[in-house]
Amino acid sequence: MTHFRSLNASLLLSVASLLIGLGTPAYAQSATQQGRTMYNPIPLPSSNEVTDTLSDKDIPTGFGGFARDYVVTFQKGDQVVMDLISDEFDTIITLIAPDGTTIGENDDGPDGTTNSLLFMRITQDGNYILRVRPYGGQGSGRFTLKVTRLRPI
Repeated sequence: MTHFRSLNASLLLSVASLLIGLGTPAYAQSATQQGRTMYNPIPLPSSNEVTDTLSDKDIPTGFGGFARDYVVTFQKGDQVVMDLISDEFDTIITLIAPDGTTIGENDDGPDGTTNSLLFMRITQDGNYILRVRPYGGQGSGRFTLKVTRLRPI
């Protein structure tokens, strides 16, 4: 039994040494090193407003159309309004929590247009994703995204 244990220990050490000696396998290299771009949401500017263009170079949604993601930091208790406006496509805005869950989404705002307006109370600190995409995967073009933090009067 002692011989069997030392043989197993020796085998484990040999495998570990082999793995360490090989270094990082090719498949584990970063996608950027392999010439691909990793998922990297765009930081929302400090003005909390951006005018940009949604195109077929953005993130494929999987059901037609493309999405563009922006990252913004919110604090617990923030009350925010996210306004997404476009004259070129029917907008949808989605708010994604730091854990990846969708916590809010709006297609058409209350003004009767196809622009999107989302009100949220933030329940935890962290980096959130604001996703801009077209309704039904149809459309692309220029848009304006604005985030306003509401303050008590």
